[in-house]
Amino acid sequence: MKITPLGKLVIAVAFLVAAFFSVKRFAPDLLEKIIPSKKTRASVVPQRADLPTAPNSPGSTVPAANFSLPGTAPGCTGLPEVRFYHWAWNAQMGMMLANGGPQSTQGSLMCGNNVNLRFVREDDAGKMQEALIAFATELSRGNSNPTTGAHYVAIMGDGAATFLKGVNDTLEKLGPDYIAKVVGSGGYSRGEDKFMGPPAWKQNPQASRGGMVSGYLRDGDWNIAQKWLADNGLCNNPDETTYDPNCLNWVAANDYIDASEKYVANYCESRAVVANGRRTGEKRQVCVQGVVTWTPGDVIVAQKRGGLVSIVSTREYSSQMPNTIIGIDRWMKQNRPAVEGMLKAFFDGADQVKASSAAMRRASEISAQVYNESGADAGYWEKYFRGTIERDRQGLDVELGGSSVNNLADNLLLYGLVPGSSNLFAATYKVFGDIVVAQYPDLVPNYPPVNQILDTSYVQTLASRAGSQIAVARPTFEGSAPIRNVVSRRSWHINFASGQAAFTADAQRDLEQLLRDLLVAGSTAVEVHGHTDGQGTRDGNMALSESRAFAVKQWLEARAPVNFPAGRIRVFAHGQENPIAPNSTPEGRAENRRVEIVLGTTGG
Repeated sequence: MKITPLGKLVIAVAFLVAAFFSVKRFAPDLLEKIIPSKKTRASVVPQRADLPTAPNSPGSTVPAANFSLPGTAPGCTGLPEVRFYHWAWNAQMGMMLANGGPQSTQGSLMCGNNVNLRFVREDDAGKMQEALIAFATELSRGNSNPTTGAHYVAIMGDGAATFLKGVNDTLEKLGPDYIAKVVGSGGYSRGEDKFMGPPAWKQNPQASRGGMVSGYLRDGDWNIAQKWLADNGLCNNPDETTYDPNCLNWVAANDYIDASEKYVANYCESRAVVANGRRTGEKRQVCVQGVVTWTPGDVIVAQKRGGLVSIVSTREYSSQMPNTIIGIDRWMKQNRPAVEGMLKAFFDGADQVKASSAAMRRASEISAQVYNESGADAGYWEKYFRGTIERDRQGLDVELGGSSVNNLADNLLLYGLVPGSSNLFAATYKVFGDIVVAQYPDLVPNYPPVNQILDTSYVQTLASRAGSQIAVARPTFEGSAPIRNVVSRRSWHINFASGQAAFTADAQRDLEQLLRDLLVAGSTAVEVHGHTDGQGTRDGNMALSESRAFAVKQWLEARAPVNFPAGRIRVFAHGQENPIAPNSTPEGRAENRRVEIVLGTTGG
């Protein structure tokens, strides 16, 4: 039978298709060489983020007898309305008390400071950005007090770089004075924001390789996991559409509640498998095994499914996540008394929560009303503000909740306005901004510098008015107590002059990064372990390693004495006893000349 030209073409195409799928099935490596697959972002170990220690929250500066609780009836409705978008977040307990309800009430601190504030719960950070942009756009059109959008939003401090990059790129087009700026803080997450996973991940971080975690990406809770990965030298897969069996992988959630619900529902996906950023040709069904979230997300996980524990949280990284108040610069400058009045009300509300159990209960009642979270009454918000350990649905003991409120003194410490202190917010902003840029350079190629988005003048004005009435509590540490719970262990190769304890000129950059990282690490003790190579005498190396460790300690204490008080940094000398590489080569000896920094808590 004669084959027509069309028939020959059909046979040829069929042969090529069959050959292609045979090679794809049985020799994928050969196919990759012939037709390289599209390159995805390779998984990488996140940058160092050994956070600083935040001081314990100062007590109230106002005696409990000097105030009364707000009423429930509407108040100061004749004043222009100021809208404040926020998440359901216990760190705002002092803010809730200050307002008295969703709208400022009679007898509230807010009305007493001539501000009519309305709280609007919004769990979507993208919609918060849209609300700020809508407000600024109307402001730019000549409306001095826009009726659309948000005057302020509150987000997590460690997510501020990404958030402000997204919003200010748009606002700058309206003019340089329409950008969003940080002006204060209402509180801290101190445990409620967490990375939850199977107990095996906590016992052995290497067991998390190939794990799938649901979360709101490039945000505060995601940052907790990024820091934990960096602490343990583990890689992160930044592509939420693929699966890397050697790294931690992500399922993108719409918000922190959705992240928890995805775990509860045992959410699964079919993912293309990657290695070093390239698809292998394999597909795998993978399911959510962990969550990054905050209260009530952690409570949802524990009560509805269970099986996860707190791998690490803002209990350990206690300066990472200040509540961060953001507004439009032009409006705030034009309405300075209103900004100062709002902040004063918030800070005084925090004082009252610190001072009085009755104020704490009233703030919890207001929180239940404002957040309107299903099944969460006043007792719920108070319990999880204080933090608790509960038995979950599978019988595991799980740490849930934990927050604190910020008064004026806390704000002075947060922004480095106390003599001898460092700017904790600036350190957090840069550390986590750099992590997002490294992981997602296409989405977030850069972010605005902190001096462009931070305006502490409002806090400073309030401080100058308060004068000597401000009681700033400085952190204290028990210097003899050993670290029992190691949060991170890292080797830093800080260069010293040969055979000396003097820093070389290029050591400054590493010391500055070490300072920033320690400033974000929260209420942790610091151990500095000095090591040398094998050259020289054993006794001489022991003395040299001790001198070098002390040099690092003294440098940190001199730069930020408030953040590194007596007892926080402890020194250990090991000399040449613990090499991590052969001393027989120059490269090995360079590895052994190191300072190891251990962060941890001294409690049981």
